[in-house]
Formats: sequence, structure tokens, C-alpha cells
Amino acid sequence: MPVAFSRDILQGLLVEEAMRRQVLRAPHDASLGNCVNQLIKFKANSLLIGDETGCPVGVISKTDIVGAFYAGLPVVETLSRDVMNGPPLTCFPDDELGVALDRMRKNGVHQLFVQGAEPCAVVGTLSYGDVVALLYRYCRACPKGAAGRSEAAGIEDRTRFLTVKEAMRTCVISCGPEEALAGVIEKLTANRLGAVLIEDGKGLPVGVISKTDIILAYHHGAGLEVEARSLMKSPAVTCDENSLLTDAIRQMFLKDVQRLFAYGADPSHIVGVLSLADFAQIRSGSCRACMASRMIGSP
Repeated sequence: MPVAFSRDILQGLLVEEAMRRQVLRAPHDASLGNCVNQLIKFKANSLLIGDETGCPVGVISKTDIVGAFYAGLPVVETLSRDVMNGPPLTCFPDDELGVALDRMRKNGVHQLFVQGAEPCAVVGTLSYGDVVALLYRYCRACPKGAAGRSEAAGIEDRTRFLTVKEAMRTCVISCGPEEALAGVIEKLTANRLGAVLIEDGKGLPVGVISKTDIILAYHHGAGLEVEARSLMKSPAVTCDENSLLTDAIRQMFLKDVQRLFAYGADPSHIVGVLSLADFAQIRSGSCRACMASRMIGSP
């Protein structure tokens, strides 16, 4: 009797195919202000912290800096070693990409550091965005994929392709424009989010506050009592929940954002949120050919 078993669409792909070769570092005695500067300048989510010899001993992420802000630690006097988490979570260049992705998910992190042959050597980083970019490139090269289909050629059967609705999360956390920054941070932390939607009294989306916005406010000396309206980016970047998934990913890359807020029949009503992490976790390209290929028949 034929037996069907599951195959990961990432099977056969290695970390080295998706990883970035750039590694942002800071010494253990660097100030938080210095760390913020690097994170903002290079649009990164975390820094590798090294000891006196340069060996990695910890990591400082945007989440850690947001926590320092909430705790009232001074941005100039506080040192990276006082806030960092460690040891860094790592993988190797020849690890399977699916295994690395599972490690990120199980540990609740968005990035792994890629370890070299020597104990103190770190040769790259791997994030959800890197995995998505690799999947997107494969999708563009696939004759069945939506990313390789031009509008001029037409899309005869949209049901073949995955939509935002199939990958997004329907739980959308929001705050009001008048809410204090302390409350925004509490919602971000409690729900393990990278950004919070800002909605007015009528429930209409008016902006978004991300961890990047918060650490910039921290760096510039803002207090926790500052209202959300003074920090939010407006408008929030949105898309139709019925948009093709690859169109949404392309929009995120072009607009340099890590999430889109999805609306339904009414563009003013947000019904879901799609992040790069969500796309990476479905382990598929843009069409059902990818999903179908995950099931293999055996006699």
C-alpha cells in the first residue's frame, strides 16, 4: 500500500545558502548608546558582544534595550555586559536550514550566529528575513511560482497561489494614540511582538510603533510617559488579506518593513498581521505546488 510521508520544502538547503556574512559586534564595556547607534545604522536586530579577547560572550537585541528603557537604566552609563543575554545561540554553515529555523522558533529568537571552525570565530548571521529572501529567490526561479509570473502574462487561476490570509496571524494587538509609552512596551513584551498597531477611538489604524521607534526614543532621552502619538510612524503599511503572499513579501522588502497589517473587505478594518517570521515558518514558496511537494508517496 502506498504510504505518504512529509518532506520539508527546505530539505537539502544549508545555512550557508541563506546566511549573511556581516556580523555586528560590540565590546562588553560598550555603552547602550553605542549599541543603539549600531542597531539603527545597520538596521539590525541584535549585536554580538565580545569579551576582552574578542570571544563572543553574549547578545544584545532590541528587546534587551527596550527592557533597559522600561527598567529606567541610563542609556549612556549602562554597559552592554549589564544588559546582554548569553551565550549566543549558534549554528554552523553546513547545518540544514530547516534545523536552524526550528532552533530559532523553539528558543523564541529571530537570529542565530553562524559559528566558524574555531571556537571564537563567528562568520555570519541567519535571520527569518534571510530565510524568506532565499525562498523568494527560489520562487522567482520556479515556473509554477507566482513571483515569476508577470501581470502582463496574467494569472489564470489564483487558487493555485497562497494568499496573505493563509499565513497571517489574526490576533492583532493595538494601542490608542494617547497611551503612554510604558503601556506600549508592556503590550510588546507580554505578546512577544516587534510592533504594535495604533488605532484611534473609532478603531481606525493611524500608525504603528516598533521596537526601533522605542529604542530611538530611549536614545534621545524620551520618558516612559510620552504618548504613543508622538512616536508612531504613520500610516501603517497595510495590504489586502487576499493579496498573493509573494506580492506582500515584495512589498515588505521594497518598503523595508518586517510586517504588514492586513485588512478585509473594509480597508479601514485590520484583521491580521503578516511578519517575515510567519512566512518563514510556513516553509513554502508562493504556490500550492510547493506545499504539495512536501508530501511524497512511497510504495
